[in-house]
Amino acid sequence: MQRLSKSFLLTGALTLLLGTSCTKLDETLYSQIDAAKFYNNRQEILAGVLRPYTHANAWMAPTGQTGYWRLNEMSADQLAWPQKGRHGYDDAQWIRQHGHSWVYTENFVWDPWRLIYTGIGFCNSTLGDFERVDFTRAGVSDQEKAAFIAELKVFRAFHYLKLMDLYGNVPIVTKVGEPVSPPTAPRAEVFAFVEKELKDNVDLLPNLSKALIGRITKAAGYAMLAELYLNAEVWTGTAKWDECIAACDKISSGATGGLNGAPALDPNLTATYNNTNDNSKEALFQLTYDYQATPTRCGWSGDFYHFAQRLIYDGDANGNNGMVVIPTAYDAFKNNDLRKSTWMLIGTQYQLTAPTKPVEGTEEYRGKPLVFVNEIRRASENKTSSTMIDGEENSGARFNKYPPGRQSEAKYWSNDWIMYRLTDIYFYKAEALMRKNGGTAVPEALRLVNEVHSRAFKASDVAQETYTAATLTLPELLAERGREFIFEGKRRTDQIRFGTFTTASWWDHRPSDKTKALYPVPQRQLAANPNLKQNEGYPAK
Repeated sequence: MQRLSKSFLLTGALTLLLGTSCTKLDETLYSQIDAAKFYNNRQEILAGVLRPYTHANAWMAPTGQTGYWRLNEMSADQLAWPQKGRHGYDDAQWIRQHGHSWVYTENFVWDPWRLIYTGIGFCNSTLGDFERVDFTRAGVSDQEKAAFIAELKVFRAFHYLKLMDLYGNVPIVTKVGEPVSPPTAPRAEVFAFVEKELKDNVDLLPNLSKALIGRITKAAGYAMLAELYLNAEVWTGTAKWDECIAACDKISSGATGGLNGAPALDPNLTATYNNTNDNSKEALFQLTYDYQATPTRCGWSGDFYHFAQRLIYDGDANGNNGMVVIPTAYDAFKNNDLRKSTWMLIGTQYQLTAPTKPVEGTEEYRGKPLVFVNEIRRASENKTSSTMIDGEENSGARFNKYPPGRQSEAKYWSNDWIMYRLTDIYFYKAEALMRKNGGTAVPEALRLVNEVHSRAFKASDVAQETYTAATLTLPELLAERGREFIFEGKRRTDQIRFGTFTTASWWDHRPSDKTKALYPVPQRQLAANPNLKQNEGYPAK
């Protein structure tokens, strides 16, 4: 099996044609490679198919770049990057994210647009090349050719789904450089494009299997359809609950394959995220990493880890002491909720190689034990205010959902980053059923949510924590989604769908204008393309 972190890259230096002026117009252009001559065999064709995946690491997961993940989490009600003494102010960009006071000139508004459209460009480039390739001569069957093309189109549709989520109205481009200045398409039109691309191609994809880990398969495609339909009312004004349920049922039935046999919930809270999570039965689509075979790993350490965090794991990476769980989000977990103690770090931190020896602080608590606390305030100065500028090095519970393991472990930091899992499908269907029923949980919705919820408690606590039709309300479903999917890049989208993103207060955040449900079209794009239209509430130029 070949994991995508070792995928083929289109290599070879492209020589830029330089020299003195010449009136002869039939020079050999060494700056171009004819696609028909490059794609000579299946391996070279597969290299083209896999190229967008190598770029996806930049925008789909918390890898240190400002991609989709950061915009969808740092503006929501669970995570923040507060200033901690002399660290973390960073031109107040994290403060503006938390307070919904961003402007259209921000780099963090521009970066996801740039990164996601670059991924679309890779898809479009390969699809364009394939129009000139003789697949039969390259030893590729018609069925496999159709699957390769479908894979690229479905992956491209996924890029547009995420663009539509962040920015709403965006240009649709399916060919490299055509048109030069593409016009803005209304969000409903983008939705229709994504829906058609998914529906036309999803059944041409192969079923998910271990051999296709990290690839777009039927399981990933139907998960995308389910997410699309779950958000249809927000994105188009028309609800599509039945379509969402049908897409979920396709996956749950096993008809789209599974990573390790039929899809099933993993038996505990760690199997889906640890460094052997390629053995998960729950994962439906993931970014794959093999740190032992390549220099690439999912670099969440930069966003989440303390300056001395490597000692907690017996690892090799510290971080920027950045993102933390905000107090109101941490308090949303009951004390007997195993997710609270498993997926987050709190309290005194000890060195894994010397379990009785505390990790020491490096800033306010230099030379003293590092004790992560829920509150965000200048306790070392006896101050009581708690805002985005009042943090210390130990402020906030910390990320522990993807433990990397020890350096000595065979699969150290080879955790795959999960984009869709069966739990998504359970919650998508449960919500669609509830919304069809006026917000009241029907028995099937209760079964789906409780099956997931039961993993979060000891056997002796499950009965008292089981949801009923009276307790599983829509607000509670939003709260439970927050607990179950914390750190997974879904929160802003959830809050918008449940109507709390611009209307609710949390920790150091107050309600914002309704226009903040969309990010602005970046100023750099407006300057470069006169055919773009700005979103409501932001400057046009």
